[in-house]
Amino acid sequence: MEELVLPGGFSACGLDGRPRNAGQARKFAASTLREWALRPLVADVELIVSELVGNAVRHALPPTAPCADEYPVWLGLFRYSRHLVCAVTDPSPAPPRLGDPGPAASGGRGLLLVNSLSDSWSWRPTPPAGKTVWASLPLPGQEDTP
Repeated sequence: MEELVLPGGFSACGLDGRPRNAGQARKFAASTLREWALRPLVADVELIVSELVGNAVRHALPPTAPCADEYPVWLGLFRYSRHLVCAVTDPSPAPPRLGDPGPAASGGRGLLLVNSLSDSWSWRPTPPAGKTVWASLPLPGQEDTP
């Protein structure tokens, strides 16, 4: 049986595709987690959503994407009984790439950071076009629970 999101355990925000969206995502995530009494997760989730949203804005949108009243990127937070899922949906079908940028590279470490901070992460196509990249973290007190 598939696990259900807890009542009141879903929150989402639309983002317009501008570089400032990573900061907006961090603020939204921190506010939501405080409301859900999940303060211990705030720092890690802020980094994860910042990287996922930053990747969506940088790699999944055309340069002309930002438009008033349009939200090509969506951030969703899902609270389950044992874990939290951070999901970012964008209009590009291109899969995310976990790379090895090398020590001299100035970027390219976002998914490595997501991989390090989360229990698991992956992506799936989002019909009719686009994808959702997600990361899952255990809730406080659930780290060693099967």
